[in-house]
Amino acid sequence: MTDLPIVYHSDYVAPLPQGHRFPMPKFRQLYELLLRNGVASVEQFQQPERPPRAWMELVHTAEYVQAYCDGTLDLKAQRRIGLPWSAALAQRTCVAVGGTVLTARLALRRMGLACNTAGGTHHAFPNYGSGFCIFNDLAIAARVLQSLGLAQKILIVDLDVHQGDGTAHIFQQDPHVFTFSMHCEVNFPGTKQHSDLDIPLPQGMEDEDYLKTLADNLPELLVDFRPDLVLYDAGVDPHLADRLGKLALTDTGLFRREMQVLGTCVAQGFPVACVIGGGYSDDLEALVYRHSLLHRAASDVYRQYKL
Repeated sequence: MTDLPIVYHSDYVAPLPQGHRFPMPKFRQLYELLLRNGVASVEQFQQPERPPRAWMELVHTAEYVQAYCDGTLDLKAQRRIGLPWSAALAQRTCVAVGGTVLTARLALRRMGLACNTAGGTHHAFPNYGSGFCIFNDLAIAARVLQSLGLAQKILIVDLDVHQGDGTAHIFQQDPHVFTFSMHCEVNFPGTKQHSDLDIPLPQGMEDEDYLKTLADNLPELLVDFRPDLVLYDAGVDPHLADRLGKLALTDTGLFRREMQVLGTCVAQGFPVACVIGGGYSDDLEALVYRHSLLHRAASDVYRQYKL
């Protein structure tokens, strides 16, 4: 493999019930945009398989996994997730977990960098889902890699605009997984968990202050923790046009963020597996472009460092 490996979930083409606002079509459109713009070729994409339930149960309770996969989760629990259950959604959700595990394994195999076209469901807790998140793919990937002996020390860099509360809770007593979250202070979730490093940001923060805050923390964190792998949640909801964001980054600011994170990690020899995280906009074309900035930056870094 000579090009950046990218994981694509073809099962995301199935629609949600009519009128639902969660932008599932963005996953297919992201794949098509990357091809159309020459960011990636068909040969770079790899499709994951549905993982065994035992992988989900490394993080989530067996009762919760069974209830969701079998369609017996009660309506109150479904409302907390924010997505109505369907067999198609359950299939896509499980395949998405496999996709993040595959992305992480590809990054380790190449000792460098790999990207997902989905993932980042950081609000899922061991026994319930929340905030459009059903199973916590970041946490599951970390546990699977540890159980397989592929990595032990894992750094989760979460730059979604919302705190990764589920991830923080899952690993709060685990010295081998470091959770780092930069998020808008006055945003979901209302009750924050304790990450290993939380940086709450003021509402309306713009590019330069955001990037300086990141630069003041990430390099030192890498040196101190020295992870075997970085799992990077590159949510684009800090964008000024995001309807759930409350920060004010531009497209340029997001691209600079991706270059900063990926360049800093790869330059120091730390493999990075990337997921796209959150993004919420009624302008689907603009949203998909913002998600593509991760893959554009990753392709540039991949070539620059000849990975």
